[in-house]
Amino acid sequence: MTSVAVVGSYGVGLTFGVERTPDRGETLIGSLFRTDHGGKGSNQAVGAARLGAEVVFLTAVGEDPFGDRASELWAEEGVDSTAVLRVPEPTMTAAIIVEAGGDNRIVIVPGALSALEPAHVDEFAPRIAAADVLLVQLEIPVETALHALEVGREAGVRTVLNPAPAPPGPVPAVADYLVPNESEAPAVQDAAGVLVVTLGEQGARLRGHRVPAFPAQAVDTTGAGDAFCAAFAVALAEGASDEEAVRWGCAAGAHMVEHPGVIPGLPTRAELEDRLAVAV
Repeated sequence: MTSVAVVGSYGVGLTFGVERTPDRGETLIGSLFRTDHGGKGSNQAVGAARLGAEVVFLTAVGEDPFGDRASELWAEEGVDSTAVLRVPEPTMTAAIIVEAGGDNRIVIVPGALSALEPAHVDEFAPRIAAADVLLVQLEIPVETALHALEVGREAGVRTVLNPAPAPPGPVPAVADYLVPNESEAPAVQDAAGVLVVTLGEQGARLRGHRVPAFPAQAVDTTGAGDAFCAAFAVALAEGASDEEAVRWGCAAGAHMVEHPGVIPGLPTRAELEDRLAVAV
């Protein structure tokens, strides 16, 4: 079985639906509340596991009910979370206020993720070395993410960086593959590695060549990039060419956007293969 190591984030989204954002000092009655699993690292780890990869995951969560829920998710999805840190800080949480017209305001508290340090990556290094591909994002401390890439490259493991969220300045990253969206791409234009830019409904761009998107009736674009990265990494781990790996990513993204919610929208292997069979 192919294997993917993921070093990244887990967090919980708390979504509040309101007619409008309250003014200073004002209290409003909301129309919706839900909690969702999130974090790019966890989303991508689950996505890779659903596609048949053996996945090991390093992140940090709190010693709280959200951390317990995360452990339950990974157990259900077959993600090896034995290296995940449980720390006193709260699990990363995002408060998302969504107005009736669709506009939103988001506050993120990194909490436990701030405790994830390069030393923890060193402890995880044997798991990275045993993987076919290492997948990293930037919702964890940047120095920890960059150190993980260094560990992967030193071990001869192919490395993939999803530079999201985009940092304020250039990313001094050295990865075999960099997978930003259009808004994130400027931060990694000068970084070493193959650049794969995701373009939403336009597909993706690989070495200046556009790989077309698969047909989709979009209802929720949240998590499309995570689905893309997961499928891209699994394809590479299975020995696919760069262009075929991008096709896998585009197919997974198309499946995702047709489903509300990230975890429900991550495709299984059978669903991905059905999508790949569609001519584009």
